[in-house]
Amino acid sequence: MSQSIEPSARRTQPTVLKFGGTSVADADALQRLARLVRRAYQSTRTVVIVSALAGVTDALLTAADAAASGAGDPKRPRPELDALIERHQGIATRLARPQGAAGLGIALARARAEIAELLNAVAREPERRPALRDEIAAYGERLSAALVAAVLGAADLPARYVDARRCVLTDAAHGRATPLFPQTEEHTRAELAPLLDGELIPVLGGYIGATPQGVTTTLGRGGSDYSAALVGAALGAREIQIWTDVNGVLTADPRVVADARTIPALSYAEAAELAYFGAKVLHPRTLQPATDHGIPVRICNSRAPGEPGTLVTAQGVGRVGTVTAIAHKSGITVLQITSTRMLGAYGFLRGLFEVFERHRTVVDVVTTSEVSVSLTVDDAASLPQIIAELRPLGLVAIESDRAIVCIVGEGLRTTPGIAARVFATISDINVSLISQGASRVNLTFVVDNARAREVVQRLHAALFALEPADLDTAAAAGERMP
Repeated sequence: MSQSIEPSARRTQPTVLKFGGTSVADADALQRLARLVRRAYQSTRTVVIVSALAGVTDALLTAADAAASGAGDPKRPRPELDALIERHQGIATRLARPQGAAGLGIALARARAEIAELLNAVAREPERRPALRDEIAAYGERLSAALVAAVLGAADLPARYVDARRCVLTDAAHGRATPLFPQTEEHTRAELAPLLDGELIPVLGGYIGATPQGVTTTLGRGGSDYSAALVGAALGAREIQIWTDVNGVLTADPRVVADARTIPALSYAEAAELAYFGAKVLHPRTLQPATDHGIPVRICNSRAPGEPGTLVTAQGVGRVGTVTAIAHKSGITVLQITSTRMLGAYGFLRGLFEVFERHRTVVDVVTTSEVSVSLTVDDAASLPQIIAELRPLGLVAIESDRAIVCIVGEGLRTTPGIAARVFATISDINVSLISQGASRVNLTFVVDNARAREVVQRLHAALFALEPADLDTAAAAGERMP
């Protein structure tokens, strides 16, 4: 039985705990989750946000795409869907109380029938496919949240499932919806504040939302982090905790740099750059709601909860003049638009970027000269149409198979010698599209995709070997978990 906690002993500002797919992957992972929630609940009001079980969203989207392509008979049983449902039921049978497992079984059977009908609709109604695809994908988080609530209840924690679509309101851009912030704050408070006041633990699925008309939407892959930040901002959270399978944000991708180290503390600006340019631990949009409301974000390892992880705050630890981390993003395409019409003209850049806006394509890095603009994109889906619309503006040249490398650290722009050290280390490698000054915390450039791993490895060895104690001593700035 859990220890009874007096309401007056629990901090009124809630802590939001978000658990990623690997942290809800199986029964063992959910038992760890319950222990972490119990620890948080003993000292603070607690809200839990969960991703779908590992692999479930991919399975649902694969089924939706197969239905859209006409692969297979839509009326035949789908073994992969049955396996997905049975996976949830198996965990519930093992961890939930009998009554909870039975109730979840009814919900799972209903979900199985509803998903099958949605897949049939995908095959029949091509004009509705984006909305139907979101509706299908949302079942991953919906079922995960219901399962986690049942598991927490069996652990004597007063958890309550909440449909996140009643909290997070968005526009109708299916697959990558944008939250409607005032409405999301209003609905989140209305749904969750009474539960928190009653000493309950709301459990919501991340990644999903709904339009004001009630149509299901999704926030894009990795959007569960964003959901946690939105809920945390709406509730004025004390802290947002992102529980994953690594010990926080690292100095480089550990798949590329074997001796990459955990960064104890980051500023919002540093973390945002790292998230955007390739660090997989945080969703790129997560930090904006936290930044706007000054809410600390902590990244922790659910398999090693004793580790302090990485704490993201407004200040970081003020490592002025040093490099905090190196991020990289592969599979980049560079476009160069050259036109003498740029000389002394106004409105040219506006017309250029309106092309990318129409095709909902994000531009990562931009550099300009008197007669040319170079920029990078990592989503090439609409590239043929974009190029066709750019050609009336000037000559368009394309370079594919490129990679962005981003050196991140507070004070890079004002510290002499950093750029020299970087480019001296890779002086034998061709570098293009150098950008420094747009942000005070990053130095960004583009290299050939085939050399990206080598570049990151060499820079990490050169920039971190000279300062072996910096990150260890900085750990004191990141207070440990309560």
